[in-house]
Amino acid sequence: MSSLVGGLPSVQLSDWVVASFGSGWSQPVDVLAVGAHPDDVELACGGTLAVLAQQGVRVGVLDLTDGEPTPYGSPERRRQESHRAAESLGLASRITLRLPNRTLQDSVEARCVVASVIRLVRPQLLLAHYWEDAHPDHWAACQLAEAGRFYGKLTRTALPGEPHLVPRVVYFVASHLRLHRPVSFICDTTRGWPRKREAMEAYRSQFHDNPASRGVPEAIELRDRYFGRLIGCRYGEPFVSREPVGISDLRALLW
Repeated sequence: MSSLVGGLPSVQLSDWVVASFGSGWSQPVDVLAVGAHPDDVELACGGTLAVLAQQGVRVGVLDLTDGEPTPYGSPERRRQESHRAAESLGLASRITLRLPNRTLQDSVEARCVVASVIRLVRPQLLLAHYWEDAHPDHWAACQLAEAGRFYGKLTRTALPGEPHLVPRVVYFVASHLRLHRPVSFICDTTRGWPRKREAMEAYRSQFHDNPASRGVPEAIELRDRYFGRLIGCRYGEPFVSREPVGISDLRALLW
């Protein structure tokens, strides 16, 4: 661990980034989705991100690990796939960190790395993994997103950028548990579905070459069609919030 300032280690972000797409951490984004592995965000909320990008919102993704090793992937191939997926979704930025796949941990140093990204890209909305999951990396990613959000606002540290507190965090569902969780709201992602499908197809090493996972895109489509049906549209993606979600106009509830 590097030297401590204000109780936290200093961070050289370039030491932790293995790949970046678009503006990386050099420009702000409006929304930042934090995933444990490349493809987590695409599967869980890629349609929502695509719709936001179509609306002119600057959307960023932070992959905490490069997702390797996997049976049919490699770091180089996964990087190419994640960048193709980013193009499909219309992302303004994608950053992939070198935190360890399979052994991702909610450590102080990892919190500071996530906080550093948050302070530099300064999102107004944070999307994170739902906190209940069979995959240890997924719930560790949730903890890191929450802790990074809190650390990001701290003063008198050696973290890069200026203090920044993301006003709100909501949680996407990318779970290995077959549970029907309470949903806070569902986004209509019908407009974004073609881009989401294209983004999923970019991960050929995961969902084409690997026989065990070839059914994942179809399962995700069935899930999105189910949640879309619940709100009267073709496709939808569920989100959970720990805090109440407000609306400014009841007309938003009219189909």
